[in-house]
Amino acid sequence: MDRKKFIKTCGIGCVGMLGGLSLLQSCAGTKYITGQITGSSLLVPLSSFEEEKKGEKAFRRYVVVQNEKLEYPICVYRFSDTDFSAVLMRCTHQGTELQVFGDRLQCPAHGSEFSSTGAVQNGPADKSLRKFLIEKENDMLKIDLS
Repeated sequence: MDRKKFIKTCGIGCVGMLGGLSLLQSCAGTKYITGQITGSSLLVPLSSFEEEKKGEKAFRRYVVVQNEKLEYPICVYRFSDTDFSAVLMRCTHQGTELQVFGDRLQCPAHGSEFSSTGAVQNGPADKSLRKFLIEKENDMLKIDLS
């Protein structure tokens, strides 16, 4: 195989692989919802975590909550029926909006990584994410924004 054909084949393979990876990532899918703000609380229905898998009720590990009054979205993790974590998706290094990858949040600007509870896992960020108090009332989560 000559050099030109090799480079063309490798290029096509790389593009195909990137396309395949993006399709796989979209299969998992991050669920974005619009939360309602009442007073100083952001309301998130518990039903936002529900999904159906193979005909059975299952639960998402997290949802991303947006509202036009919020500068950055909030990622809400569900660990159990009673244990939740809500963190502001703003990198503490330079303020870039974070991306969610399962149990971690990552900054696309400089690679800082944070856990689902907001703790720094990898720098250059050196401060944890802003966390919010959560109160569960009936079928709703109330996230305290104050």
